[in-house]
Amino acid sequence: MGRFFFFYSFLCFVLLISECFSSSFDHHLCSPTEASALLQFKQSFQNMSEEYFSFLCDGASFPKTESWNESRDCCSWDGVTCDLLNGHVIGLDLSCSQLFGTFHPNSSLFQLHHLHTLNLANNDFNWSSIPHNIGRLTNLRHLNLSHSSFYGKIPTEISYLSNLVSLHLSSTFYDYGLQLDERTFEAMLHNFTNLELLALPLGDISSLIPVSIHPNSSLFKLHHLHTLNLHNSYFNPSSSIPHNIGRLRNLRHLKLSGFDGKIPTEISYLNNLVSLDLSPPYEYELQLDERTFEAMLQNFTNLEILSLSEVNISSPNISSSLTELDISYTGISGSIPDSIGTLKSLNILSLHRCQFSGSIPDSIGNLTQITELILSFNHFTGHIPSTISKLKHLTCLDLSSNSFSGEILDVFSNLQKLSYLDLSSNSFSGEIPDVFSNLQELYYLDLSSNSFSGEIPDVFSNLQELRYLRLSENSFIGPFPASILNLTHLEYLDMSSNSLSGPLPSNPSMLQNVLSLDLSYNSLNGTIPSWVFSLPLLPSLSLQHNRFRGLADEVIKTNPTLKEVHLSNNQLSGSFPQSLVNLTNLETLGISSNNITVDEGMNITFLSLSSLFLSSCQLKDFPHFLRNVKTLVYLDISNNKIRGQIPDWFSGMRWDSLQFLNLSHNSLTGHLPQFRYHNLQYLDLKFNSLQGPLPLSICNMSSLILLDLSHNYFSDSVPHCLGSVASLMVLDLRRNDFTGSLPPLCVHSTSLSTIVINGNRFEGPVPVSLLKCNGLLVLDMGNNAINDTFPAWLGILQELQWLTSCKSFWKLQGNDQLDGEDTGNIKYMESALYSPFVTSYEDSVSLVIKGQDIELERISTIMTTIDLSRNHFEGVIPKTLKDLRSLWLLNLSHNNLRGDIPMKLGQLSMLEALDLSWNRLTGKIPQELTRINFLAFLNLSQNHLVGPIPQGRQFNTFENDSYGGNLDLCGVPLTKKCGTGDSSHVPQQLESEEEGESYFFSGFTWESVVIGYSFGLVVGTVMWSLMFKYRKPKWFVEFFDGLMPHKRRRPKKRAQRRRT
Repeated sequence: MGRFFFFYSFLCFVLLISECFSSSFDHHLCSPTEASALLQFKQSFQNMSEEYFSFLCDGASFPKTESWNESRDCCSWDGVTCDLLNGHVIGLDLSCSQLFGTFHPNSSLFQLHHLHTLNLANNDFNWSSIPHNIGRLTNLRHLNLSHSSFYGKIPTEISYLSNLVSLHLSSTFYDYGLQLDERTFEAMLHNFTNLELLALPLGDISSLIPVSIHPNSSLFKLHHLHTLNLHNSYFNPSSSIPHNIGRLRNLRHLKLSGFDGKIPTEISYLNNLVSLDLSPPYEYELQLDERTFEAMLQNFTNLEILSLSEVNISSPNISSSLTELDISYTGISGSIPDSIGTLKSLNILSLHRCQFSGSIPDSIGNLTQITELILSFNHFTGHIPSTISKLKHLTCLDLSSNSFSGEILDVFSNLQKLSYLDLSSNSFSGEIPDVFSNLQELYYLDLSSNSFSGEIPDVFSNLQELRYLRLSENSFIGPFPASILNLTHLEYLDMSSNSLSGPLPSNPSMLQNVLSLDLSYNSLNGTIPSWVFSLPLLPSLSLQHNRFRGLADEVIKTNPTLKEVHLSNNQLSGSFPQSLVNLTNLETLGISSNNITVDEGMNITFLSLSSLFLSSCQLKDFPHFLRNVKTLVYLDISNNKIRGQIPDWFSGMRWDSLQFLNLSHNSLTGHLPQFRYHNLQYLDLKFNSLQGPLPLSICNMSSLILLDLSHNYFSDSVPHCLGSVASLMVLDLRRNDFTGSLPPLCVHSTSLSTIVINGNRFEGPVPVSLLKCNGLLVLDMGNNAINDTFPAWLGILQELQWLTSCKSFWKLQGNDQLDGEDTGNIKYMESALYSPFVTSYEDSVSLVIKGQDIELERISTIMTTIDLSRNHFEGVIPKTLKDLRSLWLLNLSHNNLRGDIPMKLGQLSMLEALDLSWNRLTGKIPQELTRINFLAFLNLSQNHLVGPIPQGRQFNTFENDSYGGNLDLCGVPLTKKCGTGDSSHVPQQLESEEEGESYFFSGFTWESVVIGYSFGLVVGTVMWSLMFKYRKPKWFVEFFDGLMPHKRRRPKKRAQRRRT
């Protein structure tokens, strides 16, 4: 009976519960008020396409609010969670919902007072502010507003959410940034006593946390905190990681950046850590001493991920339990220890851009679980250890930019899972082994910038997954490997800078997916087949610097994808290739340095053309097809045979986009027309026969950076308005017939770096406005009729590197004009060692020595020189010359300098040539000059020097001619012996002061080409800005095709890595 009663009671209870649940589900659970609030929220936004959010959501976004409508219970809507007992909306997950629009301050969302979870991450709220009403949702436990384009200050009201357990406020580089003031930050930390997860990684540099985390901050009272992410947050520059970080003992995931200084030892107390990332931004510097690091690694027994990129640390002893170790960009140096082999749990090891050297230890083969091994940009040497063949799970191997050498044998034979292999920028040699044919999972292979040789084998034909193949800058020979044409998935093929020869295969290519094809700088010859112009996805084709003689006879069909074709420096000849005419969508065409002509009657239409390289061809006229081009940016038709005047139709073109125009090295005559190219930045007309005055319209080119009118016959005065072109950096007017005074330069700008007016008939004073040219590097005013007192204020121009004023007519008024600290302020002359222009200067310089033009080629270092000879300088030699410690040559000859030779010239330890001849110098020759160990040339002749000639060191090598005309000098090498009275004898006045020439360095002058280096620097700056603004990376190559030798130098490789 008792059992029956118990069973009956239990049955009634079950039926009662079932009825309750049945009753509940028979009615709408969602509150009508909350459903209405959700629908209003939906209507305030629009849905964007999936592609818009593909980066943030990894392709997993979908419009959740599309399922929201009144016909369905709101608790069944996507992203909505309700309380089953009372129907209130307690959860709203709209992450990756493709929402776009402005988040209204009084949004209906804030009517959902029962919300426990709100996730709006990965949407686009169009730089809205986080509304102050967020503080009304006091029941929130979880809030995620990350990566949703919120902007501005985080409101203080967010600190009212005292029940929060997790808070995500991350932003990305797409966002304009959130700012968090110190008061709000501390209020949040004080009230969020239950917080377990805090993520504030603000991605944009405008996203500042302008606070310091103080030692007694409420942050260190959050004892439930297990995840703290402040990555890429920017604290006050003086902020360091507080010692109290060690109190957060429950932390399992810690990610910090934006701190400076020393990492505290207390961080090692966090023995529950699973992942730790302390990588600072590039402008911050963290130091980790060896003791703290060892304590961390000893205590972090659960650690799986450690990232210390760009942290300055000593060589570590690393925990064997690690699965991922990333210490890229750190200051770690030395060799990889053999103990690396004990890290048998490692899946990823990244040592990218450290300072490691030596060879890779054989113990690397013990890391049998590793999938990614990245050792790029270090100083490793030797061979690849054979034990790497044991790493059978390896999918990514990057050994690029080291100094590995030797042949590659069968070290990769067992790495059949390898999909990414980069061996570029090393010294590997020999032939490519057949073992590569086993790597059938490879999609990325880079062997560039090595010393591989021999013919390219057929091993690649088996690599059907290959998408990226780079074999450039090696010593491969032989024909183009036809088997590569069968790689149907290939997207990137670069075989440039080798010695491949013979014709390209004529059979149709299977490279239907190729996006980049570069075969430049080889010796390929024959006819270029039509298939290379017909690849359906190819935007850019590079075949320059080969020996191709022609293009296929068949007409090339229109290819709307092909935008750039580079055929410069080949052996093409005859009329403009008819087969290119159908490529009507071309934007860049380079056929410079070929034997090409353009017939006037040819029907050529390139409506989209923006860059045309036709220099060093056989053009006799301006290309007429340019009349139809409306979007030209870059035009180079220099070094041709174009004669006569610049045609009216050319100068009348309204090319508002034109920025680069080079017509130099032709035979153009007549006056310079009034160009309408108001946005022109580079105008080069040198080495023509243009004449007459400059038109005032040249001043309308308000964006002009470089103006080169040298080696023409321009005359009259230079328009003064030219000095108002604020952007001008280089002005070269040398070897013309300009007259009048110099225009007032640097009136509205200080950007001028080079002014060359050598070889004209300018007269009058030097404009005082030059005082504003703070960035002036080169000032060449030689061979003019300038008549002025020497402008002592030139010493204020601290960047000035070359000053040439030879054969102008300067006068000094008073001894203090040249004697003082004026010249000592020219920084470049003080020390060439600290100049940014010292590195790798290999150019030619023209000098005039005793009336002869001398060409000095391949000068490996910059010669620091002062040449003020053949002027009318008066006064004494300035003592401040002693500060010009890098001075190589000092020539003050043929002036009216008086007084003694300063003893402190003996401090010019780098001086090799000293010419003080033909002045009125008196007194003794200082003994201190014998300390100049490198002095190879000395001329003190034709002065009033007295006393014995110093002996010792270099002075023992000089002959009589070094001292001629000083009647009261005595001693070796002169025949006149010194007596007791010689040292005090007063010199007689020279009977003849007529100008003679010192026997070697008389009139030593830097001629025009000496400024070529700085000129080239500015040209390079212009080209760099142009090519990146208009995304034409081949411009740089095309522009220098005629200047560089056929074999390119290896550039510093900078390729994307899978992990950096």
